[in-house]
Amino acid sequence: MTDQPITDIDTLLHARWVVPVDSKHRYLENHTIAIHEDRIVDILPSLLANDKYHASVNRHFEHHALIPGLINSHTHAAMNLFRGLADDMHLMEWLENHIWPAEAKHVNEAFVHTGTELAIAEMIRSGTTCFNDMYFFPDITARVAADTGIRASVGLIVIDFPTVWANNSEEYIDKGLAVFDHFKGHDLIKTTFAPHAPYTVSDEPLKRIRTLADELELNIHMHVHETAFEVNEAEKNNGQRPLARLSDLGLLTGSLQAVHMTQLLEDEINLLAASGVHVVHCPISNMKLASGICPVSQLLKAGVNVALGTDSCSSNNTLDLFGEMHTAALLAKVSTMDATTLPADQVLQMATINGARALGIDEITGSLEIGKSADIAAVNFDTIETIPVFDPISHLVYCSSREHVTDVWIAGKQCLTDKVLNTIDEQKLKQDCMKISEGIR
Repeated sequence: MTDQPITDIDTLLHARWVVPVDSKHRYLENHTIAIHEDRIVDILPSLLANDKYHASVNRHFEHHALIPGLINSHTHAAMNLFRGLADDMHLMEWLENHIWPAEAKHVNEAFVHTGTELAIAEMIRSGTTCFNDMYFFPDITARVAADTGIRASVGLIVIDFPTVWANNSEEYIDKGLAVFDHFKGHDLIKTTFAPHAPYTVSDEPLKRIRTLADELELNIHMHVHETAFEVNEAEKNNGQRPLARLSDLGLLTGSLQAVHMTQLLEDEINLLAASGVHVVHCPISNMKLASGICPVSQLLKAGVNVALGTDSCSSNNTLDLFGEMHTAALLAKVSTMDATTLPADQVLQMATINGARALGIDEITGSLEIGKSADIAAVNFDTIETIPVFDPISHLVYCSSREHVTDVWIAGKQCLTDKVLNTIDEQKLKQDCMKISEGIR
């Protein structure tokens, strides 16, 4: 027994393994995470925890790994309602002939509300505690995220042409600024500028976004170099590859989250590293649309921060970061013909702390460390599919799946308990989704 007085706190989570994803690249056996209010106040051996702390809630996870909540660094959440609508086709055919017409016909505030809630339910059940979104009606996305208690970086989308959200780039930006003002200072919600892509946003709005991003200290979230077609068309029409144009416009900085990046030359990789640009890798979407392969190992070797995203459910067709980690690791190995490329601990970093760095919230979340927000997922390894366990980090990437996630906390609040959502009415959500899907059908 210790001579120190026992401290009253909110929660003690005792686990077989704790995987901090910190700078020491380790896992801890038979350790406990102490939580008070919304923060981690201690991580210590389980044998010492009850001598040091008295908790209102004590949970024991004898066969689980506790990990940082996963961070999905690229989503279009409301598009969950388009899951499976248009499969097995190339990006521009999928986008121009199917997705954009469907959006023009069906997307409105109610669609975005229900679709976002469906996406959040799927993500929380998958161990994801934060997502970085890009879609219409970002005010609705932010409100649903806040109401359900998930952490979110909500994109203020900008496109040159009219959509259901705005008529021109100036209106997109002005409406986005109103969303920024409304959620400024929110504990869980951040906003970021989200110009769709170089081929849908012209120079003048990009210049204004660059200026506003500097003034307001906002990040920029953008699809870049997604396909060879995009790059070839840019060279043919403008005489420049998209990255060169973005560089001329002053957009290649540490505030840019460049999504996809499947078409990169060696000098472009060096430029990204020198500029501090973050890359978001979406392997399953890129494979499904045959867009190409992001050169992750080369980017990491050059010093570029690479995060992980799912893209939308209409091009993936899940928001499963466990599947994304597994695929990213294997794709990196076979594309380089090197089995040592992108080992398990590195790909886990991409789904956690690297995502937090890309979103500018790595001082808040992305790892299990004292002082950080209690964003935690519990993964059960006591199943036929996951025994025996020799290395829990390897298991997280190569063996376990989202079905093994049992419990999730976001900012200390438990959002999933024994696989049951606490902040979302699952039955009502299913009914709302079926009603909208019948209209689409």
